[in-house]
Amino acid sequence: MENCPWNFLHDKQKHIVSLVGGGGKTTIMYELGTYLLYQGCKVVATTTTHIWQPAQGYCATWAQVEQLWQERSYVPTIGAVETGTGKLVQPAPELLAQALRCADYVLVEADGSKHLPCKVPRDDEPVLLPECDIVIAVAGMDALGRALDEVCFRWQLGGNIFAGSCNMLMDEFKMSALIANERGGRKDVGSRAFYVALNKCELAAPEKLERLRALLIEQGIGKENIWLRYGSRI
Repeated sequence: MENCPWNFLHDKQKHIVSLVGGGGKTTIMYELGTYLLYQGCKVVATTTTHIWQPAQGYCATWAQVEQLWQERSYVPTIGAVETGTGKLVQPAPELLAQALRCADYVLVEADGSKHLPCKVPRDDEPVLLPECDIVIAVAGMDALGRALDEVCFRWQLGGNIFAGSCNMLMDEFKMSALIANERGGRKDVGSRAFYVALNKCELAAPEKLERLRALLIEQGIGKENIWLRYGSRI
């Protein structure tokens, strides 16, 4: 991940990282996890909402996590299977507590967007663990230039965020407002460190990306905290 500037990937500290916002959270979670795993870190992935089970399966016991750490073949995922959907939900308290205690990094998908590129959270979202110290807001650049109701989950809740706009298209101004707003991407972040992942950047015009990045910086997000992710390249 040579193009990712996030300092927490290299600071040798323990972190509980929550991913919120739009589409791409699961992919980025496992990309980060794989990178950290190959750096020799003990990494666990999980969710406080719902995620599909990874192809390699999930860990129901701590012994399985420790075995995967020894093998370093892929990032262990902990969770419990939800009846009816087969999706993973938050693991049992004792398993989660072991992860928080023993892992160098716990990566948590803490939000859902129905696979849409961006979202406005409702009152009970995102679901951040009290121990979480880092939040990453994810947004897909395939949303730019398209109708809000096509690309933004629960866009109707964004009246205050999108106020003053004269159209119903998602542009870089709306996107930056959504990501940086405390009722949007920064909801419940508080004193936690805040990072932004702009996903699928190959689908946006370079000038729009640069404008969006500049708008985020104007709203107080450090340039080193913004990652422009292109496709599946790490």
